[in-house]
Amino acid sequence: MSGNRCILPLKPYINHPVADAPEKWTTDDALRTYGIARWGSGYFGVNSSGNMTVRPLNTEGAEIDLGKVAARARERGLNYPLLIRFHDLLRHRVRAINEAFAEAIKSARYKGAYRGVFPIKVNQMREVVEEILDAGEPFHFGIEVGSKPELFAGLAHHRDPESLLVCNGYKDAEFIRTALMGRKLGKKVILVIEKPEELRLAVETARAMQVQLLVGIRVRLSARGVGKWALSGGDSAKFGLSTSELLEAVEYLRKEGCPEALQMLHFHVGSQIPDILALRRAVREATRYYAQLHHLGLKPAYLDVGGGLAIDYDGSRSDSESSMNYTLAEYARDVVRSVAEVCRQEKVPHPTLVSESGRATVAHHSVLLVEVFGTIEKTPHPFVPAKEEDPEFVRQLSDLVVNLSRKNRRESLHDGLTVKEEAAARFDLGLLDLPTKARVEDTFWHLIQRITALYNNGRPAPEEVQKLKEQLGRQYLCNFSVFQSLI
Repeated sequence: MSGNRCILPLKPYINHPVADAPEKWTTDDALRTYGIARWGSGYFGVNSSGNMTVRPLNTEGAEIDLGKVAARARERGLNYPLLIRFHDLLRHRVRAINEAFAEAIKSARYKGAYRGVFPIKVNQMREVVEEILDAGEPFHFGIEVGSKPELFAGLAHHRDPESLLVCNGYKDAEFIRTALMGRKLGKKVILVIEKPEELRLAVETARAMQVQLLVGIRVRLSARGVGKWALSGGDSAKFGLSTSELLEAVEYLRKEGCPEALQMLHFHVGSQIPDILALRRAVREATRYYAQLHHLGLKPAYLDVGGGLAIDYDGSRSDSESSMNYTLAEYARDVVRSVAEVCRQEKVPHPTLVSESGRATVAHHSVLLVEVFGTIEKTPHPFVPAKEEDPEFVRQLSDLVVNLSRKNRRESLHDGLTVKEEAAARFDLGLLDLPTKARVEDTFWHLIQRITALYNNGRPAPEEVQKLKEQLGRQYLCNFSVFQSLI
């Protein structure tokens, strides 16, 4: 960002570029430095003017200059922070997810279908939900709700009788009655049972209302996710039925004469699954549960794999908790093929697949523009070689800067760190004055700046250099509230 415009700062702050630094900073340099191609997923880029751009339809549509958007907003008297939403991007994400599953189903000769649902809790804005449902209408894209307010909103916006309205979360009597009113209206509402007592209440309420009950059961898998939401799965997960509770639920449905009410098996191992292997394990285990229910004489038609389709926030394409080591296409293929393989082994029909990929649907579509009103830099002043009368610590660091070369860069780093530590120790003892301490720090960071530049040759730098390079980065002071702006 620059001033009051949302412009990517393309040229790094270097007071005295070394020989290895590029003479002209290009768009390609910016794309590589900021990793936009890795985390932008084709939706974000940098144009020839150095401005951040958005392509709501990915490579298919026009490119929007965020710098010009910010300028136009200023002309209209709008103040920062500005939250800009690209609804065409929502439509593209809905289509991309559905087409990925369609292609995976076709290539695997899968005999079931795919019915995605959007979890309203991910973004409860009416405009967002309506845009997603409109874009998903050709695919019978539905809604997932997890609270009474979300259920009311879901019932109001759910219009496609072929799409699902999946009800997760805590369910009291009022929640269940409201959901069953949706069944009376002809909506395909599925109550997902997460606690044993919910099933009894659902059956009794449906009988009293004289409405056909459709339930799903969330199973507590042994397989766990990875990352921040790993505890959503595993034997100690707080939601879902254990194996014995699942069998008790099946027996209860038989006793009540409504085993056909069980239509869905559901699991959830986290809303951001960075490692595809964790997903494979969970899908295979859940499909075994699905197959065993068929062997017991029940006929669930849906397998809901929950959320988890990740976003590569940091662009590392790894299994770190802020990334993902797979693509959307690979995710869809692994879900479809894993289910198909287990069903083939167990000789049971292929279920209709359901996923709750809210994060992957909406994460890219909103951009927050904030005003940068200042910066903090480690080297705000140009380097000035030390003179003979300057303090010893300053002269030592200055000599390291002046005599720095590719051959002695590592040794100079260690010498510089030693001098800085000795100066800090002297200051703690009251043996170094404040002006000298300031000169030591300024000269040290000039040394580090030049050392890190000497490692910009395409090869991995030592870990100690990488850490210092991160500290060299310019810090931007922005005027916004995380709690009020990021909605």
